[in-house]
Amino acid sequence: MIKINLYCVGTIKEKFTKDEISEYLKRLSKYAEVNIIETKEVPTQNKQIDVVLDEEGENILKRIKEKEVLLLSDLHGKEMTSEEFASLLKTLIDQGKSPINFAIGGTMGVSENLRKRSTYKICLSKLTFTHQMTRVILLEQIYRAFKIINNENYHH
Repeated sequence: MIKINLYCVGTIKEKFTKDEISEYLKRLSKYAEVNIIETKEVPTQNKQIDVVLDEEGENILKRIKEKEVLLLSDLHGKEMTSEEFASLLKTLIDQGKSPINFAIGGTMGVSENLRKRSTYKICLSKLTFTHQMTRVILLEQIYRAFKIINNENYHH
């Protein structure tokens, strides 16, 4: 079974968001082993933003092996349709890439090192979402991609 790791800066506090995440993890379990790895949000007191981003980025990068694929949720990334995203995911699966790693930055964004290390940068929308909502949206799109890959209906 394909393994997917979702690296996220910060934790989820809201019950309704936790419930949505749990629902998508349950749905995805049919297709993949999905792990959410939360890394600590670095406090911003008296620190420049780039220092905070670097620390948060390093907390993710140290967990990803050199040869592993990394898809970064990034406002400057490539916008795709759900079908294009499904095609990318299928290509990675067909190439035997496992785990497939995704990363979502914290409230301040992502570091330049994380951008440079990423194999693909994907933009979920030109709209700005909280990193908590981004987690839900990304999980939903991964689920939708598996439905597309397997020619299964999905209208939710």
